[in-house]
Amino acid sequence: MRLVAEFTTEPFHGEGEPPAHAVAALEAAEAAGLDCEFGPLGTTVRGDADEVVRALADVLGAALARGASRVTLQVEPVDD
Repeated sequence: MRLVAEFTTEPFHGEGEPPAHAVAALEAAEAAGLDCEFGPLGTTVRGDADEVVRALADVLGAALARGASRVTLQVEPVDD
């Protein structure tokens, strides 16, 4: 099974450079080898279910360690 997960880290800073917590979360997902799409309001990742589930622990840890006050997460199975 494959999953798609979308997460948003807060606080949102508006225009300009993305906040450190958003970048750290993206880097954790990339390091796990997931397909990533980084956007201004959130990051979407795709991969095999086991890979996504394992990587999300690192994503959450990285975001919170770099100052996120909240991480919102949605996960869905997909047919790629």
